[in-house]
Amino acid sequence: MRVAGIDCGTNSIRLLVADVVDGRLVDVVREMKIVRLGQDVDRTGRLAPEAIERTRLALADYVATIRSLGASRVRMTSTSASRDASNRDDFVAMVRGTLGQNPEVITGDEEARLSFAGAAGGLPDLAGPVLVADIGGGSTELIIGTPSDGGCDLRARSMDVGSVRMTERHFRNDPPTSSEIEAVEADVLSAITRAERDVPIQQAATFVGVAGTVTTIAALALELPAYDSARIHGLHLSATQVDHVTEMLLTSTHKERAALPSLHPGRVDVIGAGALILRTLMRRVGASVPDGRLAGGAAEIIVSEHDILDGITLSTLGG
Repeated sequence: MRVAGIDCGTNSIRLLVADVVDGRLVDVVREMKIVRLGQDVDRTGRLAPEAIERTRLALADYVATIRSLGASRVRMTSTSASRDASNRDDFVAMVRGTLGQNPEVITGDEEARLSFAGAAGGLPDLAGPVLVADIGGGSTELIIGTPSDGGCDLRARSMDVGSVRMTERHFRNDPPTSSEIEAVEADVLSAITRAERDVPIQQAATFVGVAGTVTTIAALALELPAYDSARIHGLHLSATQVDHVTEMLLTSTHKERAALPSLHPGRVDVIGAGALILRTLMRRVGASVPDGRLAGGAAEIIVSEHDILDGITLSTLGG
């Protein structure tokens, strides 16, 4: 069976067309386009008409691909930006007219469940409990569970901190000032503190990071001449590497960041805030050590190329 999933987030829209073999996905096509659907949503509470149009053009390309490849089932979900927008009906109407079906504007809890399913399925044999962090443009999901039980007992929280939202809310200078950086850190720490009431992040034995912010930081840490998913997936990214990349991004100009070969042009202006979210998370998460104590801060994060998009595509099977 050939199936397709579309994940429309705050910053990007992504497509996965895959064959289902023995209950697992085998990629046929995996694509990503930066459309910035969540442009100014944090400030205005509305989706900008030009952002909806950028998304429509990308979606039309995806629809053509899906049809040419003969996918029999399609599921499209939309996350933080369209959840928050007062005019999300305009977005839904656009998708219905382009795709022929409505997008599912999913809750933060559903977003978390799909993210965990995608990440756990793409990284077998992880020691549990596993904490998954999905850093998006508008929100960040924290999910903890045990893959061996199929994630039956998930604890999750969606936080309203993301790379686009934090950039638009706090960054006015390029590079950002120390006070602007501190404002982002304060927002993220406050959100983590609230999330900890539901998600016991200190109990994690393994910390996994998914989505574009984390994979981009991994590519930058490796100093890749071009983005290479084969080298990124499964990488154990150390806290030291995250610190180094974050410092580099927060002290460089837009022009300097744009010259980095593995950085997608659509992430140049928001990757600094995304890296800051990851660094703050890693400093807060307790890493397990052999004698059972908790060290201050996670020593590493495992990078996964498989995330909510894989979970969305798997969910077309009804499981």
